[in-house]
Amino acid sequence: MIKKLAPCVGEYKKYAILTPIVMIGEVVMEVLIPFVMAKIIDVGIRGTGGIDYTVKMGLLMVLMAMISLGFGAIGGRLAAIAAMGFAKNVRKSLFDKVQDFSFANVDRFSTASLVTRLTTDVTNTQNAFMMLIRMAARAPIMLIGATIMAISINSKLAIIFLIAIPVLGFSLFFIIKNAHPRFGKMLKKYDEMNSKVQENLVGIRVVKAFVREKQENEKFDAGADAVRKAQVFAEKLVICNMPIMQICMYGCIVAVLWFGGNMVIDGSFDIGELSSFISYVTQILMSLMMLSMIFIMVIISRASVTRIVEVLDEEIDIKDNEKALDLKVKDGSIEFKNVSFSYSNDKEKLALENINLSIQSGETIGIIGGTGSGKTSLVQLIPRLYDVMEGELCVGGENVKDYSLVELRNSVAMVLQKNVLFSGTIKENLMWGDEHATQEEIEEACKSACAHDFVMSFPDGYETDLGQGGVNVSGGQKQRLTIARALLKKPKIVILDDSTSAVDTATDAKIRKAFREKLKGTTTIIIAQRIASVCDADRIIVMEDGKIDAFGTHDELMKNNKIYQEVYESQQKGE
Repeated sequence: MIKKLAPCVGEYKKYAILTPIVMIGEVVMEVLIPFVMAKIIDVGIRGTGGIDYTVKMGLLMVLMAMISLGFGAIGGRLAAIAAMGFAKNVRKSLFDKVQDFSFANVDRFSTASLVTRLTTDVTNTQNAFMMLIRMAARAPIMLIGATIMAISINSKLAIIFLIAIPVLGFSLFFIIKNAHPRFGKMLKKYDEMNSKVQENLVGIRVVKAFVREKQENEKFDAGADAVRKAQVFAEKLVICNMPIMQICMYGCIVAVLWFGGNMVIDGSFDIGELSSFISYVTQILMSLMMLSMIFIMVIISRASVTRIVEVLDEEIDIKDNEKALDLKVKDGSIEFKNVSFSYSNDKEKLALENINLSIQSGETIGIIGGTGSGKTSLVQLIPRLYDVMEGELCVGGENVKDYSLVELRNSVAMVLQKNVLFSGTIKENLMWGDEHATQEEIEEACKSACAHDFVMSFPDGYETDLGQGGVNVSGGQKQRLTIARALLKKPKIVILDDSTSAVDTATDAKIRKAFREKLKGTTTIIIAQRIASVCDADRIIVMEDGKIDAFGTHDELMKNNKIYQEVYESQQKGE
């Protein structure tokens, strides 16, 4: 895990290296201050040094304290820069990895889980990294320096440490061993709660339409309470660390005062040496506490780091074939050769089975079928949103796996069932299809999608801000904008996956007419529930249970295919 995240330090490496060096300077000053303090008491006040010696050493101690403070402040700033830069790079690595995911990869991680990993888990890792670079050098050096100074003052009293350290070590080992699984469970509860929040916010209109606010509040309360219980269960073990440390620290101080005080009474130990020894005892135990805090933070962050590395280590299902990066899509012809596909890659759970299909470039193909018949699964294989499990799929006469993903997907424009628009203006959303498109090209695409008129009805026209997810437009308007966006790609293949379901039949007919007239050389595939949307297609595919039941023209299917006839008759009766 360390090797995986180490490159994320990147350009902030110098800050990460300078931080422990600066912290060493702070420690050196802190370790020397009790020594100077002892000299002030034993030589300046009780000895022959007098007021001049006391003032001189006092000023030296103040200077050392100021230097220590300066080193600490600089170290804190350097650590903050390094840790925040590290977290930024970790988030970028995670986001870049997610962008490379295929649909199958995304299916293995819930959206809520990915959000938690990009936020909470990265924050935990950032905090652990900051503590490591600040404390990992400071605590051991302070422990060693203070121990040496304490032993040099009185080796007999230093034996007290030998009793405290095993107690601390055993308690820390117990906490480390048992805390990690608890934090892993806690983060899973976070995922579940975030999933409920995301689902509620995305479907807030449905929630209000069905007056389900109370039930949704109860669901969220249950999720939040589950997170609270998981946090308490994890934290109640970790918080034992501080009381144990304090018991040991104050126990050692009491023991030092008792035995050291008797030595002072006997005359074998000076008061200044006793006070400095107590300071060193405090430093030793504080350094041990820092080390325990490092271990605890590592435990807390270990679960988060594991979840981050899971994403970074995820094997991308769909990759470019490096040997064919220069291959261009010649035309929009499509051929399925004995293609089978399963979302779970299980032959017993096929979504598509033994598909054989040949589509000529420039044809308009309709696809009809019931829910779950495999219509969307079929078209998602064309731009390699998923890969075939068996068989071969060719576009432009070449296997889709031999194209680069950029070349293939730039040649295939797909309007999905769920119409997604992004924050920004209408023009900015449309230019996803072609970032170099001119205003004339944008308007032409919108006219073909019957979107130009309603866009111009807005006061700001194409500069109208859509809001997050396109909340400022209706479902039908959103569909027409996504169609226009796809057309701007000037693709060789256009796939409309039930993309005119929210528009009226007259607008649907206008869109299909514009497609016939302006996309003559483009292969058009239309998935629809209404036969009226596909009846004028060159050929129509009828799908049933992941198989092609029939393939022909409207007239042929009306004569020979029972499924098509039944759908047509039911829709005619409905009308």
